[in-house]
Amino acid sequence: MFDGIIFDVDGTLWDSTPVVEKAWNQALIDEGFGNISVTDDRLKGLFGLPMPEIIDAIMPGVPLKQQEAFAPKCYKYEHAYLEKEPGRLYPGILDTIRELAKGHDIFIVSNCQAGYIELFIEKTGIGDVIKDHVCLGDNDLLKADNIKLIVNKYNLKNPVYVGDIQGDANASREAGVAFIHAAYGFGKVDECYASVSEPAELIKVINDN
Repeated sequence: MFDGIIFDVDGTLWDSTPVVEKAWNQALIDEGFGNISVTDDRLKGLFGLPMPEIIDAIMPGVPLKQQEAFAPKCYKYEHAYLEKEPGRLYPGILDTIRELAKGHDIFIVSNCQAGYIELFIEKTGIGDVIKDHVCLGDNDLLKADNIKLIVNKYNLKNPVYVGDIQGDANASREAGVAFIHAAYGFGKVDECYASVSEPAELIKVINDN
């Protein structure tokens, strides 16, 4: 039986890309990069990567120092926009998490910037069942290492990671934990323990383990 369920955020719990598209494009204009723009579809293909890699992908040819200076401003815009217009939750995800929390510890691990998971929790009111969360922005550790951190911190014996892209599957494999593919999210994967086409299916898959 799985004793801990670790969730990704983007493409697994919600889709914030239409809001982030607006936020980042406004940031690009205001910071003098109006010749650059990004779409939500492009973001879907980038989310899950470490944030510096995402910034580099949308600002090709821009010197690293300028990218590094732009990143915190970009995050500020993103946070402000999501405060007013949260991401779109996948149907049934909150009910699914609450049902799973009755018999399992629930965690969130992402490659996002600091404050992003907290914003998700604030906007969804799900904090009472989230045992812990950590991200790249908190400690400069990539997803695989942060999965290991959670596993070791809570002495998990049979945890599972739920994510939507190949990078999530790779991180799970590197961390030595099972992986369930949220096939309703942003991407496809080569291999997984199980795949679900909607959040509610997680209940049966996990409880049948």
